[in-house]
Amino acid sequence: MRSFIAIEIPENIKKEIVKIQKELPEFRGKKTEFENLHLTLKFLGEIDEEKIEDIKKRLKKVKINSFEAEIDSIGIFSEKFIRIIWLHIKNCDELQKEIDEKLEGLFEKEKRFMGHLTIARVKSVRDKREFLEKINKIKIPNMKFKVEKFNLKKSILTEEKPIYEDIEIYSLS
Repeated sequence: MRSFIAIEIPENIKKEIVKIQKELPEFRGKKTEFENLHLTLKFLGEIDEEKIEDIKKRLKKVKINSFEAEIDSIGIFSEKFIRIIWLHIKNCDELQKEIDEKLEGLFEKEKRFMGHLTIARVKSVRDKREFLEKINKIKIPNMKFKVEKFNLKKSILTEEKPIYEDIEIYSLS
């Protein structure tokens, strides 16, 4: 089963993200579906049932207080090869490190975690310079939300879109 650990984004914040998606300059590719907007804390890949049980036990040991996350900017990973348009999410590093610690021995630790929410996957753009200028002009409204839980999820890939289902939900203190 293909799985990952994520923070769900509240509905009101998702509605703001959809407004930002509507402002994106023209590109060939696709925008992340409303129901699939989330922050991946750790991608686990293909996991068998036995390993899932161990992961579930270990994640129960994550002890972090709930906290406030903030979406503060829009960006891309590479100006040469524009593939992902993301929104940066602040304040999730501590939770991510704690998850990495609890899963030590099962998975490699993240080398360069950067809290980001993928809002679009780009296949191509007509004019790279113009595209980047327009992206940089998008104003990001103040979007803060309380993180009170994280989810172990499975991803079912379909031709239309991925479908994400919760395996387990973990509450923060």
